[in-house]
Amino acid sequence: MPSDYSLLDSQLKALIADEPDKLANAANFIALLYNAMDDVNWMGIYVLRGDELVLGPFQGLAACVRIPMGKGVCGTAAATRSTQRIADVHAFPGHIACDAASRSELVVPLLAEDRLVGVFDIDSPELDRFSADDAAGVERLCATYCRLTAFDDGYL
Repeated sequence: MPSDYSLLDSQLKALIADEPDKLANAANFIALLYNAMDDVNWMGIYVLRGDELVLGPFQGLAACVRIPMGKGVCGTAAATRSTQRIADVHAFPGHIACDAASRSELVVPLLAEDRLVGVFDIDSPELDRFSADDAAGVERLCATYCRLTAFDDGYL
């Protein structure tokens, strides 16, 4: 993971600050981080649709399309509105395995004006890949993404 989340935050702002299209912003957000982070095999957004998360823009292998609220790491992050930093996904009760190579995971809820719009999910093939500093840095980037993207209708 990059140690300079401030630089990534500046780059993210430059990419999306003047772009009103939510889908374009999501795609560029993921592309920026996916190419900046080491040892990551999947990264993407799951968008809240009713009472489930639906696959949005991502980088990596094909993924699970729908995740119920409260199920797996993504559903838990969405239901609790709290970041999930999982050192070993195989030890997480109810883990949903979309990519057999994934061993650790970081999932950050995406909140727009305190309204859940989805989750940002990062998988790694390494055990215990994500540090507390990584979680804080990615939370900051997600906050920037949500602040600069107009979720006036609540959807991506």
